[in-house]
Amino acid sequence: MLAQDEAFARIRLLRSPNIGPVSYRQLLRRFGDAQAALAALPDLASRGGTAYRAAREDRVSAEIAAARSAGARYLFHDADDYPAALAALDSAPPILTYRGDLALGARPAVAIVGARNASAAAVKLARQFAGELAEAGFVVVSGLARGIDGAAHQASLGGGTIGVIASGIDIAYPPEHADLQEAIATQGLLLAEQPPGTDPLARHFPARNRIIAGLAAGTLVVEAAPKSGSLITARLAGEAGREVMAVPGSPLEARAQGCNQLIREGAVLVQSAADVIELLSGFDGNPRSTFREYADTFDPLPDDLDDRPADVASLLTNAPVAVDELIRQSGTSGAAVQLALLELELGGGLVRHAGGRVSRA
Repeated sequence: MLAQDEAFARIRLLRSPNIGPVSYRQLLRRFGDAQAALAALPDLASRGGTAYRAAREDRVSAEIAAARSAGARYLFHDADDYPAALAALDSAPPILTYRGDLALGARPAVAIVGARNASAAAVKLARQFAGELAEAGFVVVSGLARGIDGAAHQASLGGGTIGVIASGIDIAYPPEHADLQEAIATQGLLLAEQPPGTDPLARHFPARNRIIAGLAAGTLVVEAAPKSGSLITARLAGEAGREVMAVPGSPLEARAQGCNQLIREGAVLVQSAADVIELLSGFDGNPRSTFREYADTFDPLPDDLDDRPADVASLLTNAPVAVDELIRQSGTSGAAVQLALLELELGGGLVRHAGGRVSRA
């Protein structure tokens, strides 16, 4: 069991400026624990030319109190009951807050997502898929949004559903789903990556979508416009090596164009829950769908990390580039490049993207 001081330090480390899931793991791996990593942050950031101050202890204490008040608990990335499917992601959230039954995270799962302004036919279909999948033993994962998400949660509530929200766990969004969110928290599992009290800002939704995709063996898109958030979830599922499925629709219906586009790009066409069950039963990590967005994977921090960072800042532009490419072009070791990227990130000079790519801030 994690000691209280170390748990506090981990929360403080993740809430510190410019610390994300990747840099958090790098720091823990290099320094052994969060308390040592916090002590080293000012020196690392100063190498990038930036004065640095970690998250304030009183703010972390207030966050923990708010989580307790909401009836939530913390889940750390190395806990035994952290969902294994999600842990397989390089960008898996190091810390989550949750309410409900963590055992659901260990069961086979399928994500069902789609349009917020879904058609009546699509909502009915989402309910049918979710209900039949829950009866077949699958946990249904979605994002509690209006339309398809809400329908999927409602239909699977009795059989097992996981709701992933883009706000703090103490905030219901959309407001009309407050009762549904509470039902999921008491009968299913509710997860949040953002600290309690955080409003659901636009930039939080893609981060939420990666969790939805990461929890499931496959993602099913029921209805979606070409540039919708549901397609982001599908792309993230493809990057993670999970199945990507879509329900086809009329080419005359704008809300079906996103699904048709996914199928054209390699997603599996499904027309019934039986199709999904057949596809995901015995899923072994080799998806039948050929849908992919990025092939690059993040190269974890090597064990032989030293204190001689490479000069990679000059190689970075605003265009995302794979870390492996930076290693090749810099002519230095992977350890040196990773350390340079970490220092740039702490100084606010680096942005990390999907597929293990980075760019200049």
